[in-house]
Amino acid sequence: MERPVRFEHHRWLGDKRTQVVHDLDACDDPSIIDELMAAETFICFGPDTLPEARNRGYKRCGCCRPTADADAEAVGA
Repeated sequence: MERPVRFEHHRWLGDKRTQVVHDLDACDDPSIIDELMAAETFICFGPDTLPEARNRGYKRCGCCRPTADADAEAVGA
């Protein structure tokens, strides 16, 4: 999936309505991201990491397939 223009330098994109974080590198359903961008209820994280998103109360999207580097990042490896 191609990253949205406003997020070309970000990997993790949160939905403020549902507290779900999406992995732009591993999203299997681009319509979710398209709808999120249209609704303008998104947030990015600084630093742009899964642990930071989780620290803010976001849970990983079930549609975004797990990747080895994201899982390693999440456990601090």
